[in-house]
Amino acid sequence: MGVISSAVAGGLFDIGGKLIDRLFPDPEQKAKAKRELEKLEQEGELKKLSTRMSTIMAEAESDDPWTSRARPSFMYVFYLVIISLVIVAPTLGIFYPDQMETFFNNVGEGFKAIPEELWWTFTSGYLGYGAYRTYEKRKGVTRNKP
Repeated sequence: MGVISSAVAGGLFDIGGKLIDRLFPDPEQKAKAKRELEKLEQEGELKKLSTRMSTIMAEAESDDPWTSRARPSFMYVFYLVIISLVIVAPTLGIFYPDQMETFFNNVGEGFKAIPEELWWTFTSGYLGYGAYRTYEKRKGVTRNKP
């Protein structure tokens, strides 16, 4: 796990450096941004991020199908909810406007009932999974399971 963690931290530092090179054309601003990135790395912020990424990577590489498929399945459920609320419900609302008003009021109350921590969990899982998949694709990494 330590090797994966340090590889991810190094990768994050490299990505940060490349982003700085692209975003800051002025050499002075670029140098200042790189110093800040190095400062973050020294303070352990990149280490924390690296630890999170290594956990995501370990889950994705797990031989247990429940573990390796949990995050994508969770995202598919959210996709279904979003599609239902954005496409299906408004389409049905054309034919049943009074019922749709009640429906959307109930949905709004339901979303308000979800704790903020759960939204952050979903967001970090979604972004972590997307980042790892991007990393896998760019490195040409494939999972060869027996």
